[in-house]
Amino acid sequence: MVKPAPDLRPEGAPAAAATVSMTGFAAGQGSGAGHDWSWDLRSVNGKGFDLRLRLPDIEGLEPALRKAVGERVARGNVTLNLKLTQAAGSAAMRIEPDVLNAALAAVDKVERAAERKGVALAPLKPSDLMAMRGVVDHSGSTIEDPAALLAALLESFEPVLESFVAMRREEGARTGALLAARIDEIAALTDEAAEAAAARAPKAAETLKAALARVMEATEADPDRVAQELALIAIKADVTEEIERLRVHVEAARALLAETGPVGRKFEFLAQEFVREANTLCSKSGDAELTRIGLALKYAIDQLREQIQNVE
Repeated sequence: MVKPAPDLRPEGAPAAAATVSMTGFAAGQGSGAGHDWSWDLRSVNGKGFDLRLRLPDIEGLEPALRKAVGERVARGNVTLNLKLTQAAGSAAMRIEPDVLNAALAAVDKVERAAERKGVALAPLKPSDLMAMRGVVDHSGSTIEDPAALLAALLESFEPVLESFVAMRREEGARTGALLAARIDEIAALTDEAAEAAAARAPKAAETLKAALARVMEATEADPDRVAQELALIAIKADVTEEIERLRVHVEAARALLAETGPVGRKFEFLAQEFVREANTLCSKSGDAELTRIGLALKYAIDQLREQIQNVE
């Protein structure tokens, strides 16, 4: 029986616990209805949900497994392998002596080579030999009770799936905590940007006044028209809207962390909005301190985007 992974969610951090990773792995073994089997279930990042199965030909098995995994996994590239052999001592199973001897000779050769290189190998189990191609002849074998075998397989798969889902949640909890830290960092930098923008205002006003005076001394331009142009420059340099939008995005990101269910795609879209505002902030800063903060924002957002790539 495969035991589900423990719940490792940080106490008092429901937001991080709601995040699910696309990376997971679980394995399990079982026996019944005259057969032995082993499960291997794993997943990696993916843009959508893609389930690939390697199964023996048992009627009803594939649709049942697709339904079971599809109900528990929303996103990721998932592979599920099932190795099925007849139980040792089955009358329908026959060992091929020549193939077995060749396999043992090959194993002996490998072990001797490993010993010369100082490499320690795990002891070989009989089941490992029986799993080698051709060692066991199943050509005359039949499944006496397909319904019983199907039921036994599906029952043994449930704890494997539970462990798999638990691992994705455990990994997601860690990712969620990292995301929360990055979002807090972005929020703090946004507040710094607001302070820097307010601090640069008097200096920016003096700079514009000086520029207006120089233009009026050097040309006969219309003072009102020049003043209008400088006012437009001041408006274009204002970063109030960018800062406010960054704050709105921070709140949206925190709300996503608290959601249950898949949020990865929403986070990816939100990260793009973060990038857009940070880029605009840098291009409009006109101030060394504000530019520094803008660059720090871009770095923090880039780290956020990297972590988002693994969120379901």
